[in-house]
Amino acid sequence: MKKWLWILMGCCLIPLWVQAKHHKAGKTHNWPHWRGPSANGLVDNGNPPLEWSESENIRWKVKLPGMLGHATPIVWGDKIFVQTAVKTDKMAETPREGRRPPLPNILQFKVLALDRKTGNTVWEKTVHEAAPHEGIHQTASYASTSGITDGEHLFAFFGSWGIYCFDFDGNLKWSKDLGDQKVAGSFGEGSSPALSGNTLIIKWDHQGDSFIVAMDKRTGEEIWRKARPEKTTWTTPIIIEHNGTQQVIVSATQRTRSYDLKTGDLLWECGGLGANVIPMPVYANGIVYVTSGHRNPAMQAISLDKAKGDITGTDAVLWSIADNTPYVSSPLLYGNKIYALKKSNAILSCFNAETGEAFYGPKRLEGMRRAYASLVGANDRVYISDLEGTTLVIKNSPEFEVLGKNKLDEGTGASLVIVGNELYLRGSEHLYCIAEN
Repeated sequence: MKKWLWILMGCCLIPLWVQAKHHKAGKTHNWPHWRGPSANGLVDNGNPPLEWSESENIRWKVKLPGMLGHATPIVWGDKIFVQTAVKTDKMAETPREGRRPPLPNILQFKVLALDRKTGNTVWEKTVHEAAPHEGIHQTASYASTSGITDGEHLFAFFGSWGIYCFDFDGNLKWSKDLGDQKVAGSFGEGSSPALSGNTLIIKWDHQGDSFIVAMDKRTGEEIWRKARPEKTTWTTPIIIEHNGTQQVIVSATQRTRSYDLKTGDLLWECGGLGANVIPMPVYANGIVYVTSGHRNPAMQAISLDKAKGDITGTDAVLWSIADNTPYVSSPLLYGNKIYALKKSNAILSCFNAETGEAFYGPKRLEGMRRAYASLVGANDRVYISDLEGTTLVIKNSPEFEVLGKNKLDEGTGASLVIVGNELYLRGSEHLYCIAEN
């Protein structure tokens, strides 16, 4: 009897062990979100190289179709998914009122699946073909929004040009068109989706009627939609669980807001950030950190234990700073330290996450200029890349220490991807797999 009991217990435990192993592998060997497995730029395992160049530690380098793309590659298993926009020779035929500027080229919006070992294209799909309805900033891209995966499907998001659900073999399961965004200054789009369980979240802040929407990832059907009194922001929501409730936290110009994932009900809100909010919030240990770096720059640490209703100016805001915060790139929370660039410049500060006081900085990073890519971390290292092709590797420490400085022929506006001992960098024309040879 006891023998059969032990066999039965063993059979019951096998699925749990497999699930735990799969979960651990998912955190280590996949990059499902533009900010990584924990949606914060940090991986808990892995050992990417310290040094590389065009002739050193490049496992492969492949040219991507299309124009400059800032969409971060998504990695799961043996596939890498890339979004791009390709300019065609066809011209738009839409009539213009008054003085007519040159008509724009029609773009093809594409999704590619690459083989992770070789970089070869496994499949390529054109999801939409259209002329852009407005322009973009000179450093922006028509493929800046990133996709997300649940390990079975890829949700490729192109903003105004739709969201598309593919299985890993490239079969389209569903698609949705949410309309056209009217972006402030025609700077281009940049918000990416968030995902938890069967719920996909998309924030739609622009110069028209802004909203946030929850969709069933299996069908694309809407679960709830909430209007937002906001103009253009480029930030991405973060989904966290606190005291049994899953919250969708979105920073913005007027208010940082938290919505109940199930219902869309507003849980709390907080004023205090500046305009043109781009960085994504980061979270750990019951505290969410939100930041902006344009007019009236700010960074706030908000206690979720105290967050209920309007918490502006209350003790739920544990600390707030008003300088040396990022405009474009998202900060990296690494233990008790927050690494952040100043505005769009290669000027680094390392803050104490508990107090907001600086361990060091603002410190200009020698040989670097503008930076859009969000900071990533692994193996007690922080990786910082700029638009001119330099990546600096520094030690995760309250004291500034350079571990490596690397230069490629192409700069990047997309965030770096770390998967195990490999690092993937999307340059202006190529995708690099960087690993020790």
